Amino acid sequence: MIFYRKATLNDISKMQKLVKEEVLNGIILPRSNDEVATNIRSYTLAVKGDDIVGLSALHVHALELAEIRSIVVDKNLRGRGIGKKIVEMLLDEGRNLGVKQVFTLTYQKEFFLKSSFKEIPKESLPVSKIWADCIKCKHFPICDEISLIIDI
Repeated sequence: MIFYRKATLNDISKMQKLVKEEVLNGIILPRSNDEVATNIRSYTLAVKGDDIVGLSALHVHALELAEIRSIVVDKNLRGRGIGKKIVEMLLDEGRNLGVKQVFTLTYQKEFFLKSSFKEIPKESLPVSKIWADCIKCKHFPICDEISLIIDI
């Protein structure tokens, strides 16, 4: 059985283990343990037994704008609605905070389209996003991710 909860500092090593392959493949940005710790309240986890099998974070950029970032589900459990549930929880969290729009940069366009996100030009994203996060990406400055947004 899978249950969902907010992350704690004790989860960081398991979180890093789950994202390791995606980081090495350039799908998810690398984040140090300290960076994850600083943002620990942003993360929502899917947990099965003692294992973290999915995670993502909601990062607030401005009064009305947040981002879903670093979404990953254990490759053996993909296609079972785990990622969708995490996204739904993050959108609910955004609504509760008063956010009006949530965006993402992703290689999984179809996944987000199924959740009512709409594709937008990357140039419409806040400049602070590009310099704060994208500069860490191994693909920078040639970004091939797709940007999507949803009004909530």
